[in-house]
Amino acid sequence: MSSLSSSSASASAPPPHVVEDCLGVVQLLSDGTVTRPTRSFLSDPPVHDVRRDLPVQWKDVVYDEAHRLRLRMYRPTTSIGLAGGGEKKLPVLVYFHGGGFCIASFEHPSFHVVALRIAHDLPAIVLSADYRLAPEHRLPAAHHDAETVLSWLHRHAVAGSAADAWLAESADFGRVFVWGDSSGGNISHHIAVRYGSGGLDINPVRIAGCVLLGPYFGGEERMASEACSPADVLMSLALFDQMWRLALPAGATRDHPAANPFGPESAPLDDVAFPPVLVLNAEHDLLRDRTADYVARLKAMGKPVELVEFDGQEHAFFVYEPWGAAADGLIRVVRQFVHGGAPDTAAALSGSPELHSTNFFFRHF
Repeated sequence: MSSLSSSSASASAPPPHVVEDCLGVVQLLSDGTVTRPTRSFLSDPPVHDVRRDLPVQWKDVVYDEAHRLRLRMYRPTTSIGLAGGGEKKLPVLVYFHGGGFCIASFEHPSFHVVALRIAHDLPAIVLSADYRLAPEHRLPAAHHDAETVLSWLHRHAVAGSAADAWLAESADFGRVFVWGDSSGGNISHHIAVRYGSGGLDINPVRIAGCVLLGPYFGGEERMASEACSPADVLMSLALFDQMWRLALPAGATRDHPAANPFGPESAPLDDVAFPPVLVLNAEHDLLRDRTADYVARLKAMGKPVELVEFDGQEHAFFVYEPWGAAADGLIRVVRQFVHGGAPDTAAALSGSPELHSTNFFFRHF
């Protein structure tokens, strides 16, 4: 009797329904399963030119066999901009893409173009890495994957002639920079904290600096720029809140340490030896006040952090317009940060009226 009742109940159970639909790219169903349509707006090529003529090589490499995670390595075939010519090895820039921890990949044309431009224009060896996405793999999975990328780089740094040929020939393991936009900026902060607190032992790899472009942080208390943000735009507060629901551990709030570096359960950062941090903010980013607050708090702790603001720009502007005037200014600022030299604000800002600097200077590393 009980088996018949059970079978009958099973037969009458409604099919799973969509609980969360994030941009049509990822859907969370009522039974906990996740679907990712094979085609979405992210499948379409961006409107900008991929610039296949740039003298940059790239190849895909597996950095984590257990989770089948890959990165795309870029190497410029010229030494444009390098003092000392082609004999000098290049800094390594580890890049983490944005997407609210839920969407995107290094393979998407927009992130491919960004990595191409960084590799060519800085110049640098660029490692553009994928990481596990939510909600299938909720935070801190992405943070752990980022640490795995740095550990993978460490293995090559100590491997000598057995290292990847591009790294062995061209990489300066003493000048490694971590760059992330949006959720990738959140990851870049996480790496800075782990490295600065001694939790990421990767010697002889040295993290010489971190770049955070519009870092994706959150909090239960709204900042002014969040509270007054328009609802009829793609990058809306509702979208960001939805992505946090999908990315954070089930039941967690936006004050979870993975979202809010200064939340009630977050570890204090006072004693963390941060590497130099360059934070890039956009005037029309709804997270701009949260980003400015992040910089102000770190400065109050005496951390080596600088803020550069881009007037007239929106969240992730470099990804959407990697060949625009603001992107040109961004590249100049980051090039100065990475390659050092005498502080020259005027040169970095030259030709970029849309760029505004707050407490702007660069240090020798």
